[in-house]
Amino acid sequence: MPPAEEPKFASFRSLINSARSLSHYDSKKFKTLIPQIISTAIVMCLNIMVGITYGYSAIFVPQAVAEKGSPGAIELSQGEIAWIVSCVMAITPVGAMSGGFIMDAIGRLNLLKIVAIPSVVGWLLLAMAKNVTMLICGRLMTGIALVWLMNPGNVYLTEISRKDVRGSFTSVCSLGASIGMLVVYIKGWYLTWRMIAWINIGYTVVFTLLLFFIPESPAWLMSKGRVEQARKSLEWFHKYQPKPENKNVTFAEMQLTVLHKENVIKMKEREQLSKNGAVQKLKMFGQPSGYKPMLITSGLYFFQQASGIHVIIFNGVIFFQDIGSSIDPYLATVYIGCMRLIMTIMNTVLMKRFNRRTLMMTSGIFMAIFMGISGLYTKWMKEGTATQSWIPLVALMIYFIAAAVGFMTIPFTVQAEVFPLAIRGIAHAIISSVANFLVFCALQCYFPMRQWLGPSELQYFYGVMSLAGLVFVFVFMPETHNKKLSEIESYFWKHTTYLSVPQTENQAEQQAPLNTVESVK
Repeated sequence: MPPAEEPKFASFRSLINSARSLSHYDSKKFKTLIPQIISTAIVMCLNIMVGITYGYSAIFVPQAVAEKGSPGAIELSQGEIAWIVSCVMAITPVGAMSGGFIMDAIGRLNLLKIVAIPSVVGWLLLAMAKNVTMLICGRLMTGIALVWLMNPGNVYLTEISRKDVRGSFTSVCSLGASIGMLVVYIKGWYLTWRMIAWINIGYTVVFTLLLFFIPESPAWLMSKGRVEQARKSLEWFHKYQPKPENKNVTFAEMQLTVLHKENVIKMKEREQLSKNGAVQKLKMFGQPSGYKPMLITSGLYFFQQASGIHVIIFNGVIFFQDIGSSIDPYLATVYIGCMRLIMTIMNTVLMKRFNRRTLMMTSGIFMAIFMGISGLYTKWMKEGTATQSWIPLVALMIYFIAAAVGFMTIPFTVQAEVFPLAIRGIAHAIISSVANFLVFCALQCYFPMRQWLGPSELQYFYGVMSLAGLVFVFVFMPETHNKKLSEIESYFWKHTTYLSVPQTENQAEQQAPLNTVESVK
């Protein structure tokens, strides 16, 4: 090994040895996880507000339209409704970029606490709205709060969780969002949109106050040189860990040593990456390992939106009203919310057991079939040739089950896996902006397409786009499940379509055991 590599290798080996020594004393008893579980539950509560923000427009729009002509009602045109629904996503790129800088500067928990400001202001504007301007401003403020809630929570849980439960703990962010959507759908069944906005202010205040009972991320504190605070944070998270035998230090102190060594390595890596200037990083986007994953992930997000997933989430009640089912549309959204919640829980198991491509293609085919069935029965009910009004609802429930298996969730996972380290941060920011812009476009197009095509034809369109997404995945999407990041980067240098990968190579990759040490590297 060249001499220049020795210090880095020695530091890495020292870190691995420290981690092994630490894991030798790391008790796996449930009691030792209690502080981490408490922190995870509090972060999940905050993510309930994410789901509430997503689902709020689904109950706001039909209620606001029904109020037309009554005292105190706000007159809304179709274009204004589209803006009120979609402006939440229009502001997310600004929120994502600013949130990243703020989170690194002041800490994960402090950003989550600051979220209370735009959240309370946004819900207050919605609750007291007298005109369209107040409604749009309220939605914009809750949109900023939404983005500021999502990223810090995931990062915080990743940094505080024990490695064997990290995946389960970080998945509660999606679980919290699913619970939030279900909560707002249920409330919309019997409460007015203004009352729900007032209640959401109470949720925000209570959930924010809970943050003051848990400590900041030890990893972030250590990165800022606040060693004593990091020590206290570690002692809180590991207060139930037994003291190591024949050691004069506590478990928290041992972990503090590992964090220190890990921070030194990260600092060296950041220094190395900083040597690559903006021009060099821009050139990397012109390489196959840069532009190919950018195009593929953009394609995945395009078909995610073109298949109608977020359109139904944001406009659920109106969508079910158009179907013509005899089932209460508010109750129908509750059913859909329940299905999404159940599948969010199940998806953590599916993602471990099945390949990404398998899940995506299974998702696409079932989404296309059952959206088509829903569209067909919607057409027959409008013509009076069918009376089974429950069939479209059941078909859409199965559609959402299929979406949760693949198209709704996997693009976010793939995005985190396909970019080289040197441009990963910038690429994530670009792709996140693209994804949010596509959600905005889909929501803006919904009402014009609803008018031009009609309910059944619109469902046919979403079904066809689900099928087109399946073809895109089959041809272009690489398999990233159980692949090292270096293997994924190498794939893009060698291949443009997945069909160009030799069958023998696919079989060899599936049979080869995963090398733990190489995976760490």
